[in-house]
Amino acid sequence: MILHTDNINNKVKSGLYIVSTPIGNLSDITLRALEVLKKSDYILCEDTRTSKNLLDRYEIKSKLISNHKFNEKKNLSKIIEILKSDCIVSLISDAGTPSVSDPGAILINQCLINKIDIFPIPGASAVSSAVSISGFNEKYFFYGFFPEKDKKLKEDFEKLKNVDGCIVFFISPRKFNRSVKDIKHYFSDRKILICREMTKFYEEFIRTDIDKLEPFKLDPKGELTIVISEKAKEKNSSIILKESDKKNIKKMIKKLSIKDITNLISQNSNVPKKEIYNYCLKLKNEK
Repeated sequence: MILHTDNINNKVKSGLYIVSTPIGNLSDITLRALEVLKKSDYILCEDTRTSKNLLDRYEIKSKLISNHKFNEKKNLSKIIEILKSDCIVSLISDAGTPSVSDPGAILINQCLINKIDIFPIPGASAVSSAVSISGFNEKYFFYGFFPEKDKKLKEDFEKLKNVDGCIVFFISPRKFNRSVKDIKHYFSDRKILICREMTKFYEEFIRTDIDKLEPFKLDPKGELTIVISEKAKEKNSSIILKESDKKNIKKMIKKLSIKDITNLISQNSNVPKKEIYNYCLKLKNEK
């Protein structure tokens, strides 16, 4: 495969550019991102004050438009008109890649409707950074921010506990402390990586077993990126059903549900519930 390294010298076409910015350390930005930002007629920012720190560092003078979750719908028609006039417009978030748990999807979909070109400018990502140092399964599911309501969180945890791979979340420290009990309940026997202030001066990485997880004594500053490991592999057990257990199951199979039989037999046996369940299922299917 031939990699074209001279794309930076190519003309920047008109359209919408989704530009990834640093997640902390201002040096973590690509040359191509800087080139596109410098050539942009307008840069859409979540918080112009935050973005100005980055833009001033690299002497980028493009016009800024405040564009966040509270005004992105109101801005929509104005920005589409700007894009239709063959302007170069970049969308950036306060940190990382726009439209990934940040504003952007509404504008992108409107550009698609209006046949306006959209270009990704890849770069820093808290998600891939955290997964890359986790040591967990390379397959991962990105959830995003924890929901505000605990009921919704528990409903989603119930589904996520069966995901075959690791799971990545964004969360505030205060919400994390309130959720430790639920994390331990739904993801027992797994490991967790907690990333705080990634790429910044006080960056911290905490690794522990979820069963040993404890809340922070003091709420640390900034958002956390946490990675929960894949499910622990079930160990092959040499314990098998006794003939006496099989006879009892055959007697109960006509009167009780498979779930009830599995619970009854497992109370007086070290045989894994899965094996008991599968044997019951086999008997049912033979009929």
